Amino acid sequence: MITEMDINRCATHSLNDARILRILSAALSAVDPYRTVKNHLPKMDGNIYGLAIGKAAVPMMTALAESIQLSGALAISKHASSASTPLSADFSLIPLLLSGHPIPDARSVHAGERAIEFVSSLKEDDTLVCLISGGGSALMTAPLISLDELQTLTSSLLASGATINEINTIRRHLDRVKGGWLARATKAKIISLILSDVIGNPFEAIASGPTAPDPTTIEDARLIFEKFSSSQPTILQFSNSLVETLKPNDPIFSRVQNIIIGDNKLAAVAAMEQVQREGFNSEILTNELQGEAREVGVMLATKLRDEISKRPRPFCLIAGGETTVTIRGDGKGGRNQELALAAVNELRDLPNVMLIALATDGEDGPTDAAGAVATGESARRANRLGLSEADSLSRNDSYPFFESLGDLIRTHPTGTNVNDLIFLFAM
Repeated sequence: MITEMDINRCATHSLNDARILRILSAALSAVDPYRTVKNHLPKMDGNIYGLAIGKAAVPMMTALAESIQLSGALAISKHASSASTPLSADFSLIPLLLSGHPIPDARSVHAGERAIEFVSSLKEDDTLVCLISGGGSALMTAPLISLDELQTLTSSLLASGATINEINTIRRHLDRVKGGWLARATKAKIISLILSDVIGNPFEAIASGPTAPDPTTIEDARLIFEKFSSSQPTILQFSNSLVETLKPNDPIFSRVQNIIIGDNKLAAVAAMEQVQREGFNSEILTNELQGEAREVGVMLATKLRDEISKRPRPFCLIAGGETTVTIRGDGKGGRNQELALAAVNELRDLPNVMLIALATDGEDGPTDAAGAVATGESARRANRLGLSEADSLSRNDSYPFFESLGDLIRTHPTGTNVNDLIFLFAM
C-alpha cells in the first residue's frame, strides 16, 4: 500500500503537486491486496489450505497466513515482495515460487505442476482458499503445447494488439490449470478471493479462471486465432491443440465460491473521493476503457481540451480500464506510456493541464515505469531536447521520450493489480 509517507514515489518533473500525489495514493491504497483479503475473509473451520497466484500473491497470502492457522500453503508470484508488503516472518515458512510474466517460462510450468500436486493432495473435508490476482495466467501454466510454442504464441498475441480477454480465452483452451481445471484437480471445498485485473470482472478471464467455469468454447478460441492470423500467420498452427474447458453447469462448481474483493472501480471511487477532499470537481468517465492506446490517448486529451470550456477549474476526470498496443516499431514502452505520448500534441500549449496514465501494478509493459505524465508543456520541452512526439510514437518508443522529460512514473511493483487508471486534470 502506498501511504502518504511515501507518495513522493509517484512524483515526476511535472507531477509534484501534493494534492495529486495524495489522489494517486488513495486509489492504490483502496485496492491494497493485504487489506482487501483481511476485509473479505469468511468464517471457516477444519483444515484450511492457501494457494496464492498472481502479482499480488505475497501480500494476499501474508494477510491469510496472519489471520488463519493454515494446514499448508503455496504461493506463486512474479516478485518476492512489493513496494508495500515485504515478506513477513510468518510468510517465510510458506513455499514461494517465482516465475515469468508476461511471457511464461520454465518456472511457470514448474509452478503449474506444483499447484496441481498441491491441490490434488487435499481431501473432501478440507477447504482451499485460492487468492487470485492478475498475472496468474503467465505465472502458472500446465500447457498442452511445448513451452517454446507457448512463448511464441503469447509474444505474437501481445504484439498483435489482442485484448487480455482474447489472449486468456486462448490460454484457457490450451492448459490443464486454467478454465476451471484447477478446481477439478482437487476434492476440497474452494473459496477464491479475487483481485480483478480484467474489465467487467469475468471470473473466467482473471488469471484465466483456474477455479471458474468458462462460458467460451473451442470455436471462440479459433475465431480469435483467425482474427489475428493476417498479422501473425504462425499462430494458426496452435488451433489444432485446443481442448474444451469446464462449463457453468459442471457439478464441480457446487463446492466453489468465487468472490471479487477488489477491482478498478474500487480504486477509481477512492480516487474520486480524495479528489473531492482536495477541492476538485470530479467525475468517473468509465471503468471499461479499451482500445488502441494511441487512439485512446488522443480521445482523452481531446476530452480534456473540450471540458476546459465547460467545467469550472480545478477538475479531475478519471477513467479506468486497459488499452492495447499494436507494435509497429522497435522502441521501448508500455500501453500507458504510449497513451500519454499520443496525448502530448493534443495538449500542446494548454495551460495548467495534465494527463496521468498509470498501471496500478507499477509495471507498464516490459519497463520499470508504471506510466507517464503529459502536460501542456510536454511538446515544447521535448522539442527543445530535439525529440519529436510523432517520431517516438511511430516507433512505439514512449519510454525514452518521457525519461528525457523526467516524466516517467516509477512506483516500483505496487503489490496490487486492477488494470490502469488515467487522470485528466485542469488546475
